[in-house]
Amino acid sequence: MNIVIVESPAKAKTINKYLGASYEVLASFGHVRDLPAKNGSVDPDANFQMIWEIDPKAAGRLNDIAKALKGADRLILATDPDREGEAISWHVLEVLKEKRALKDQKIERVVFNAITKQAVTDAMKHPRQIDGALVDAYMARRALDYLVGFTLSPVLWRKLPGARSAGRVQSVALRLVCDRELEIEKFVPREYWSLVATLTTPRGETFEARLVGADGKKLQRLDIGSGAEVEDFKQAIESAGFTVSTVEAKPARRNPQAPFTTSTLQQEASRKMGFAPAHTMRIAQRLYEGIDIGGETTGLITYMRTDGVQIDGSAITQARKVISEDYGNAYVPEAPRQYQTKAKNAQEAHEAIRPTDLSRRPAEMRRRLDPDQARLYELIWIRTIASQMESAELERTTVDIAAKAGSRLLELRATGQVVKFDGFLALYQEGRDDDGDDEDSRRLPAMSEGESLKRKDLAVTQHFTEPPPRFSEASLVKRMEELGIGRPSTYASILQVLKDRGYVRLEKKRLHGEDKGRVVVAFLENFFAKYVEYDFTAALEEQLDRISNNEISWQQVLREFWVGFIGAVNEIKDLRVTQVLDALDDMLGPHIYAPREDGGDPRQCPTCGTGKLNLKAGKFGAFVGCTNYPECRYTRPLAADSEASADRVLGKDPVSGLDVVVKAGRFGPYIQLGEPKDYAEGEKPKRAGIPKNISPSDIELGLALKLLSLPREIGKHPETGEPITAGLGRFGPFVRHQKTYASLEAGDEVFDIGLNRAVMLIAEKIAKGPSGRRFGADPGKPLGDHPTLGLVAVKGGRYGAYVTAGGVNATIPSDKTQETITLPEAIALIDERVAKGGGKPARGKKKAPAKPATKPAGVEADAKAPKPARNAAAAKPATKPAAKAKSGAASKARAPVTPAAKTSPAKAAKPVTKKSAGKARG
Repeated sequence: MNIVIVESPAKAKTINKYLGASYEVLASFGHVRDLPAKNGSVDPDANFQMIWEIDPKAAGRLNDIAKALKGADRLILATDPDREGEAISWHVLEVLKEKRALKDQKIERVVFNAITKQAVTDAMKHPRQIDGALVDAYMARRALDYLVGFTLSPVLWRKLPGARSAGRVQSVALRLVCDRELEIEKFVPREYWSLVATLTTPRGETFEARLVGADGKKLQRLDIGSGAEVEDFKQAIESAGFTVSTVEAKPARRNPQAPFTTSTLQQEASRKMGFAPAHTMRIAQRLYEGIDIGGETTGLITYMRTDGVQIDGSAITQARKVISEDYGNAYVPEAPRQYQTKAKNAQEAHEAIRPTDLSRRPAEMRRRLDPDQARLYELIWIRTIASQMESAELERTTVDIAAKAGSRLLELRATGQVVKFDGFLALYQEGRDDDGDDEDSRRLPAMSEGESLKRKDLAVTQHFTEPPPRFSEASLVKRMEELGIGRPSTYASILQVLKDRGYVRLEKKRLHGEDKGRVVVAFLENFFAKYVEYDFTAALEEQLDRISNNEISWQQVLREFWVGFIGAVNEIKDLRVTQVLDALDDMLGPHIYAPREDGGDPRQCPTCGTGKLNLKAGKFGAFVGCTNYPECRYTRPLAADSEASADRVLGKDPVSGLDVVVKAGRFGPYIQLGEPKDYAEGEKPKRAGIPKNISPSDIELGLALKLLSLPREIGKHPETGEPITAGLGRFGPFVRHQKTYASLEAGDEVFDIGLNRAVMLIAEKIAKGPSGRRFGADPGKPLGDHPTLGLVAVKGGRYGAYVTAGGVNATIPSDKTQETITLPEAIALIDERVAKGGGKPARGKKKAPAKPATKPAGVEADAKAPKPARNAAAAKPATKPAAKAKSGAASKARAPVTPAAKTSPAKAAKPVTKKSAGKARG
């Protein structure tokens, strides 16, 4: 028997079918070990030895793998074909060595780029050993991320209350967003004018020409800077006669883009379909793992984490065949196209992302996929086919026109292009991050030199230069790739972390730096400037790539980083919070304190008039307050713009006649009805929060009144007679009945949800159990009652179907299913399980606590079931000092895991510090 290890259970099932009965394919469910989220997991003083801890959820799966190896001939590690996949294989192998599960079995590592029968069977014919250099590169990255997270984040928490964490690459990406905010704030608009004449040929065809010169001098875009200047040119053009000076037509070719890499797929899916990078990767993962086609699960695309742009020769041949069939031979280039990556630090040796079979056209696959999957598959298919199509042939035309007005000679120019042969443009055109008008794409009428033209119209337009646009998710990924920051597999998670921690917000598809994020970046730039520099981060990525190429020791890279980093941390340990805030107050001054229209001191307190505004730190982050606190309690957020810092009256409430005002509070903007003076003593004004997906600038009176009406009573519950209300909470809109809260679903509207729908949501929430979790224990299908244990239900768990009653779970044999098992059969299975010592004792009998039995494969614990120990050590109370437990709970880097790794999972999983810091990936 050959034991094959993959990451995904869906992949395991598929590959088992490909390989046949002599193979057993098991899933690791991703990583099985990680650095514990506590201090000391990486020891710089011991040559960066690492303590690895087995994920409690993985313990059972590793036991299953160890059991399966008994009597097996080969262990084949077939995890994903990237650095993370290599690391998972190494972790699994190290744990199996620690368990002494390996005897004389041959150990092999295989990789495949697609989940198809041919790809998998071919991979099995070309095994190799685990790539130690890739594992070293993984360990270096993981150690760096841990050291930055667990060293820098506590400094943030102590010196900057309200800050969440900092990460090696995450902080640099955040700096990109915040630097762009600073550029926008410092930007000074500049006035300029344009003059565009609409001209007519002798044949009656019209086109537009722009003023580009006057009296022998070229005019650039910003040269006409005032209304007085433009009026002079306007009069001259209105009285001028027009003649074609020159007509120049040049041929041009436009080549197709390369097939998708991870980053270009994320960018294009964001531009064309509005997908967030994380969403794109989730869909791509499902397409990679495949769907059922003709009774066999087949992967639809190749591996989706790559920065390679080349594709397999057989795929190129197939693409050329599809192009010939669908578009004709004219669209097939003479020679196949070969691409080379232009990304800085590109190092993945995998194919670009492409369909596994290009004959599966998008129209055919649409009925087999959900809408988002179908759209992404079509995008990948089109891009792949287009990459092997003939170039587009264009003709770019420039027409210069002389406008003579008395003694003055003005020059106008018209540009345009004609597509002579569309080539790949017949199928695909890459999206753009900006929405600017492309004058060159306009088509010009036929003209000849010396031909007279007539003016039909003249557009004189005032413009102002605009600041650089905020990053979209697509353009930020593109910029990170250009700078060599991060890696393809990390972009989606970096963006998600920044959003989840409230450092940035996505508004109208653009990333806005939040005050919390800007304070963190200002802190890092003040005290850790080197570690948020773009060049430093890119250079470190190059060092990590050298490790994966076996050119440098991973400990050497860590030593060089750690010496400078810990020195910078030690330098600010003695700084007081007030000193840090003063430094940030100076650095963020232009952002925090906007110039006043009356020229007064922007730091003067608007409430007391005598105090000065300065930066303060609170539990929920930084804010601006008055130096006369507590006598003056004025506070506001950091935002310097008047919209954020000043009240905005929306109108009058038609019922009370009070003003409805958008206010900026310490914890964010909100809506208020009236002022304290409008209410009786001791009564506070009515307030309403603004939903996260709505910008305060978009709030109008009608919406504000609706928000102030919440929570609203929908009606009385038909059974209890108690009211059901609808409101907005921390986690979004909800309905409430007594103590039961139910979240609204897509399509429900908090302002107009009806009683019947609300009753249904409440009932569904109650049916899910007291926790009401979307995730967690499945209530299962009831079969009937057990004689002593109560209700018997059949459930589908992660490891397979099982029956449960009174907290006792029993696996359903392979010859039965959830649909066919009967109540007597279920009772017999449960009784057999109890007889073997599993689950709870029968009711009414008191027994001494028994040592929990190991959970059998295929059983997922019920929500009320006792949690069995993961292993023997976990079942025993700790009797040794903590230092002893530590030495036993871990394995050192690149060394077999020591037996003491089997400390209590509950104890091992308990975080010592904020867990988010250690989990922050670069």
